[in-house]
Amino acid sequence: MSDIRHALLRRDPLSAAKEVLYHLDISLGSALQSAPGPTPGLDKSTVDLVEEFIFQVPKDRSTQRKRMSCVQELQLLEIMCSYFQEQSKDAIRQVIFSALFGLQGNKADENRMAMLGKLVSMAVAVCRVPILECAATWLQRSHSAWCVRLARVLVDDYCTLVPCSISTLQNICSASPRFCCQLITAVTALYDLSSDELTPPPALLEMVVGWITEDPRLLLLTFINTPLPSSLPIGCLEVTPLMGLLRWCVKAPLAYQRGRKPMLTNGHVDTERLGECKELYSKLHLSVLQVFLMLQVHLTEQNLLGRLAVLQAESVAVLVEEVSRLVDELNPLHAANEIQLALDRLAQALQVAMATGALLFTRDDLRTLCSRLPHNNLLQLVMSGPVVQPPPHGGPFQPSLYPYIHPARPSPLSPHTTHQAALSSPHAAHPALSPLSTHPVLSPHRPLTPHTAHSPLPPHAFHPAAMAFPYRPIR
Repeated sequence: MSDIRHALLRRDPLSAAKEVLYHLDISLGSALQSAPGPTPGLDKSTVDLVEEFIFQVPKDRSTQRKRMSCVQELQLLEIMCSYFQEQSKDAIRQVIFSALFGLQGNKADENRMAMLGKLVSMAVAVCRVPILECAATWLQRSHSAWCVRLARVLVDDYCTLVPCSISTLQNICSASPRFCCQLITAVTALYDLSSDELTPPPALLEMVVGWITEDPRLLLLTFINTPLPSSLPIGCLEVTPLMGLLRWCVKAPLAYQRGRKPMLTNGHVDTERLGECKELYSKLHLSVLQVFLMLQVHLTEQNLLGRLAVLQAESVAVLVEEVSRLVDELNPLHAANEIQLALDRLAQALQVAMATGALLFTRDDLRTLCSRLPHNNLLQLVMSGPVVQPPPHGGPFQPSLYPYIHPARPSPLSPHTTHQAALSSPHAAHPALSPLSTHPVLSPHRPLTPHTAHSPLPPHAFHPAAMAFPYRPIR
């Protein structure tokens, strides 16, 4: 391998990077075809070549190499785009992409992330689906901190630096829905509404809500099409964007009321834009509840209902703690409506998630979790009603139903009346009653004398207040 390195050192930076990429394709492609099965790994010498000649990380301090210029770096990105687009075998594409951008835990990772962000941003601009699919797999397997960095690059490029280019990012949903699903998970991890800077930009919010409203199944794409391991890798993203989107819906009313000035126009709050954001969060909340219902169908078909928690209890506990902290920061006198709206959305999400088997909580767990939250009627109803209980001894999951608040009166057509009538009484039959004697015939009354007609009353004004109203108004 030292001979290859010395030969590459004599080339210009762009030619050397192209040669390393060609070497990766030959070595990994042949290894994958000759030994199907586990993904072949890279030896240390090959990793060193990739880091030195593609990501420009010098391995020998005594060797001074000329770095690539900005134009050469752009040409290298174009070469990578063309390579992944022309490679017809998805397995080889995934292996090469992982070899290039798989994080190694060294100082070259920063250069890797810089190159990856530029490559994915270019792939979005020119709609290179193979690269987007490889990036989706990378987002599934990488640590959430690196995934958040990639999401920030895309948001900066398409929402902040050039706001009018958001349509370019929005249009890739039809080309690579799996990448969009992972991107939603990443941006919800990035923008957790913990501060003003970490509140999703309006353009990003509108794009995400548009994607989900058009096809709510987008949120379950990765979950349905990817075999789930027994336990997720430590620090990776959630398996679905549901938890992050739920955090957006619940915390948004409180975050926008937290003294922040998100939309200032000439020193004044843009109330029209603020109203649009509130409507978008309402649409998003409805879509999340609908996805929970879709999720129940999939869990039932796969015999996972009651056995697999899509929403992790730890994540829900963190959300409740964040809501409690935000409520403490706000003045209840000035934010009562926002607090109740946030609690209503939390209660609705908990109810639907537990009823559909996405969240496995016992009643005691739910009461303990929400004990510090302010009073909310809907939340109290959810805590008092039956919740999902784990099936005993691995038995089938039986979803519980919430009883009616006001029990209905028995109807003559109710099937319970038939059962009650069919029950035989153990007591002896009552003796027949003796017939009563007939009453004597009464004499007819004398006819009444007719009264004289009353004199007409003088007309008067109509006073509604003088009329008696026997019902108490609802307060």
